[in-house]
Amino acid sequence: MDTGKEPQKEEAKPQQNGADKGCAPEEYTFTNLTLEMEGHIARITLNRPETLNVFSLPMLSDLEAALDKVIKTKPMKCVIFKSSTTKAFSAGADIREMSQRDVAGGIEFAEIGHRIGRKLELDVPPVVIALSGLVLGGACEFACACDIRVATKQTYFSQPEINIGAIPGWGGTQRLMRLIGVSKAKEMIYTGNRVDAETALDLGLINYMVEQDQLIPTCENIAKAIAGKSKPVLMAAKQAFHIGLNSTLEAGLRFEVQKWGTLFGSYDRTEGMKAFLEKRNPVWKDK
Repeated sequence: MDTGKEPQKEEAKPQQNGADKGCAPEEYTFTNLTLEMEGHIARITLNRPETLNVFSLPMLSDLEAALDKVIKTKPMKCVIFKSSTTKAFSAGADIREMSQRDVAGGIEFAEIGHRIGRKLELDVPPVVIALSGLVLGGACEFACACDIRVATKQTYFSQPEINIGAIPGWGGTQRLMRLIGVSKAKEMIYTGNRVDAETALDLGLINYMVEQDQLIPTCENIAKAIAGKSKPVLMAAKQAFHIGLNSTLEAGLRFEVQKWGTLFGSYDRTEGMKAFLEKRNPVWKDK
């Protein structure tokens, strides 16, 4: 029976499988997902294919714990967020669990999703999300909180909450319209209709549409390009985007100037410009 309380998070145990530049590869196995951290790239894989990766409370708890682990691991510069099945990234939040909640429980459930969305959007390094099959409800909302979205031609997106007497509760009413515009976001949310990958690409909901066998290689290539940069600079850019999307243009520009100036006191800014003038590749120290 659903008590409306957040489950206790279990700390997954690492399994080291070698050494690599940046940090020793580590794999963390949770009940509902896996986390691999190798070099400067973390890979989070939803792994409940029999449920189409629905976001139950245990799944949400595991995901939040995995994100916290990435945040605390300094060498990580990019995250690849993916599914173990091509049938779905996720079919969304667990309706059976939600159906048992009252007003207070509903707000609590929404706040869990918002915490995860905020971590994806602001706290973890840039996130590249690999999308295939169904990306429904909460899954679409989490995808909107990621930085770069890559989907296969067989991917379908929707915010179907209207069909069960609800609205998106994990940021969908806010992030979706910022990505695809107010009118199209309203259409998706008011009708609950699915959007195919080609339409999602035209709307700007995804960055790339690829064949299924190119999904992970494409995400890996993007992640490797990002991981080759300075982490403090990546996080400064990510924070600037966040401020700009959630404040006025004037406030965003002020934040940009502040971050720009602060970086002039960093080692990596000095190294980057020095390397450019010396016509060599920079050697970042992430400081």
